[in-house]
Amino acid sequence: MGPLVMVNGRSCALGEVGGHVTLLEWLRSSGFTGSKEGCAEGECGACAVLVARPDGDSSSRWTAINACLVPAAGFDQQEVITAEGLGTARDLHPVQREMADRGGSQCGYCTPGFICSMASEYYRTDRIPSAEANGRRSAETEPGTGGRAAVRAERNGSDPTAPGHAPDPEHGPNGFDLHALSGNLCRCTGYRPIRDAAYALDRPDGADPLLRRLERPAPAPAATTIGSSQGTFRRPGDLAQTLVLLADNPSARVVAGSTDWGVELNIRHSRAELTIGIDRLPELRQLHVGVDAIDIGAALTLSELERGLAGTVPLLAQLFPQFASRLIRNGATLGGNLGTGSPIGDSPPALLALDASLLLASRSGEREVKLSEYFTGYRQSVRRPDELITVIRVPLPVAPISAFHKIAKRRFDDISSVAVAFALRLDGGPAGEPAVGDIKIGLGGVAATPLRASATEQQLIGGPWTSEVVAAAARTLTGEATPISDHRASAAYRSAMLGAALRKFHAQHPAPAHQEA
Repeated sequence: MGPLVMVNGRSCALGEVGGHVTLLEWLRSSGFTGSKEGCAEGECGACAVLVARPDGDSSSRWTAINACLVPAAGFDQQEVITAEGLGTARDLHPVQREMADRGGSQCGYCTPGFICSMASEYYRTDRIPSAEANGRRSAETEPGTGGRAAVRAERNGSDPTAPGHAPDPEHGPNGFDLHALSGNLCRCTGYRPIRDAAYALDRPDGADPLLRRLERPAPAPAATTIGSSQGTFRRPGDLAQTLVLLADNPSARVVAGSTDWGVELNIRHSRAELTIGIDRLPELRQLHVGVDAIDIGAALTLSELERGLAGTVPLLAQLFPQFASRLIRNGATLGGNLGTGSPIGDSPPALLALDASLLLASRSGEREVKLSEYFTGYRQSVRRPDELITVIRVPLPVAPISAFHKIAKRRFDDISSVAVAFALRLDGGPAGEPAVGDIKIGLGGVAATPLRASATEQQLIGGPWTSEVVAAAARTLTGEATPISDHRASAAYRSAMLGAALRKFHAQHPAPAHQEA
């Protein structure tokens, strides 16, 4: 029997998909037409599906991903759930029922994707309702509603839109995290009915088969070789096999989350003679927090890393919510973001400010390279064609004061016009005033490569942390970049934002009291 994938509980042959057929394309050609293609770039979420991914060694997690970006061949022996696999017209899934009851679907094109993203959050086992979710607001506690709040609460069981019901603007009273929907776009509803549906969801029934499925381990990755007339997909069994394969085929396309290469496949119709899948290699999926450093496996997804670090590195904790969308973060990796060499990637500025280094492995051995010395030109680096990024190493302790500033046209699910990361340590100066013991500044979107603002750093180190000194350093920072003008921003705007970012950072952290961990 050839490569198979389990879709909605049914085993299906993948066929000759090679490395260029996306999961979405294969699903639709196989009759699973609930998933739609909207943008083919991972920005609209109409293609979202659920996949079973590891949640520890003995359990699983239903994870929503963009099916339009990932190669179908990478799902050999894996489990996929599409919107039509969640429920039927006569027996709707709770997510589908709430979307229908609350008017969350109009034209319906985006709805299957919303359903899958919402279901992923619905089944999140650590989703904890707020204390307010158990009580109903009355007209007396909501002046000026004329009793409508009580009527709505009686009709709907709860009123998720009532003031005070959510613990914060991005979490519902049922613990639903709206970031789960940050990668799904809708042109019709205005989002409020979709949010209402999300906030009305209760806990899954204990007998729900999809919930019970999470009690078992996720499917193990299968060593896979699938060819076609347009190229071959290979998933090696371990890192050693991967490095041999890469040494013999240095022009091969290496993919993990495929959030960058998937766009090349769909929009530019690029093809690779050989595609090597590394997303499930166990050697690249380790997270080790040591005494002197944190070692981050290059194939850990950003969502997995966010959960694993749990705020241990505050600068990365600020980065994660601003990196594209949850759908993208469920597949994207630091290794991939650095491997592309893009000057507008969000992670390089933060990792530069953290003084990170990379472990590069090949068949001939391993070497460590400082990230500040890694980039050599536009989408170019010191990494050889036969080398693979295996680990991102962040030295400890991290700076006690940090910030990540992303300037873009949208708050989420957008590419940076400018990205600036700061990592600062303040010491006591000779007169008792706060002085800069150390500062590192990473920049993105303002040159052909991500870079450290070395001149600005040297100007600040050892000096007092005052508005006058910072204003002078901001002028230096403005001149360190060589930005271009494009459809996202002008060169002048980008330069101006650098100085503004430093002044804002100082305004937010003016005194040593902020340095305390």
